[in-house]
Amino acid sequence: MFKHSLLAATALALVAPAAASAQTEIQWWHAMGGRLGELVEEIAANFNASQSDYVVVPSFRGTYAETMNGAIAAFRAGEQPAIVQVFEVGTGTMMAAEGAVYPIYQLMADHHANFDPAAYLPAVVGYYTDPDGNMLSFPFNSSTPILYYNKDIFAAAGLDPNTPPRTWADMETMSRQIISSGAASCGFTTRWPSWVHLENFLAWHNLPLATQQNGFAGFDTELVLNQQAPLIRHWENLARWQSEGVFSWAGGGAGPDAGPKFYSGECAMMMESSAGRAGVLSNATFNVGYGMMPYYDDVAGAPQNSIIGGATLWVLTGQSQAQYEGVARFFEFLSQPEQQAWWHQNTGYLPITQAAYDLTREQGYYDANPGADISIQQMNLNPPTENSRGLRFGNFVQIRDVISEEMEAMITGAETAQQAADNVVSRGDALLRDFQATMQ
Repeated sequence: MFKHSLLAATALALVAPAAASAQTEIQWWHAMGGRLGELVEEIAANFNASQSDYVVVPSFRGTYAETMNGAIAAFRAGEQPAIVQVFEVGTGTMMAAEGAVYPIYQLMADHHANFDPAAYLPAVVGYYTDPDGNMLSFPFNSSTPILYYNKDIFAAAGLDPNTPPRTWADMETMSRQIISSGAASCGFTTRWPSWVHLENFLAWHNLPLATQQNGFAGFDTELVLNQQAPLIRHWENLARWQSEGVFSWAGGGAGPDAGPKFYSGECAMMMESSAGRAGVLSNATFNVGYGMMPYYDDVAGAPQNSIIGGATLWVLTGQSQAQYEGVARFFEFLSQPEQQAWWHQNTGYLPITQAAYDLTREQGYYDANPGADISIQQMNLNPPTENSRGLRFGNFVQIRDVISEEMEAMITGAETAQQAADNVVSRGDALLRDFQATMQ
């Protein structure tokens, strides 16, 4: 089903590559502001300086959701860019955009580009392939949640500053020791509660979030998170820990208050994206430690592997063959180990190829920056299963909003963990059915 819509999308592109005229312009819409936006500009400038035929022009278009929605609106108006950065939860929507997408595997083949999907990390490439294993978009910035902790607080509490919690039982025990010692008033906080404490929690414990291989096998997927006893237990614990001061809720969505709680020393630990490393180091006035996500050691199969966040680059139809030739050359450039290692080391995002990881290690980066490879170890801990490959749902941006609302109701005591999970399923399934209806 997915494959057929994508193949139809390439009708405009299935001709021989045309020779590029001098300085063919390629528009690239992205969602990276601040320092990350500067690095996007730099990597585009580096490509532009490496050859004289093409000019990639990056353009910041707001948040991930704003960038994706803006590109969809631009496509309808015939003003779309050649490349758009789309976050991982928009994958299902992009796959269903019949006639709008030029799949990467086909673009690279059509333009005889140097492109080997086997070179990419399995946990990354698996998220963005169709049921036949074909890559649909180009992996650009991939991340996964990890644990950051304040080594100074650990030492003050009498804990080993070089030993982060391994399990959730460790997390509770260490948090209580930190609080009772007076080293901090809170054990831990979190950013991205849906991504960390639902999506990755289930993958880490090798449990399904939904039917149909978490949406990979079809639009008729249904949520089953409310049937996963370890998740219900974890949500009950979060609510209990919140009431006891062990955990501090920092808001839904991005969890905007988590950073200040961690940087101020109020909370000793924070669950955050691996891509937050640069931000953590620039804000922390203490020694920072890193650890994998905790897990419940009585759950069979845990820990499995974590799943990614971040975004990929999608190519839109309606451009000239010269532009597509330039896109293929640009993606070749981005795939080079030197470029990937530079991006990984400067941003904290995962190196998306094995060669980039190997080069970074050979350069001594991990020796000089302990903990920088935690995310890679966690992602590659075990081969992905149907439960830990990732998620592919239509309307998942809206479903994440539902999850945030229900988790907050649970945290404040307005609902039990089971009620919150049940509500996520009923409300989320309605959104899934709405999306499925648009595909029929």
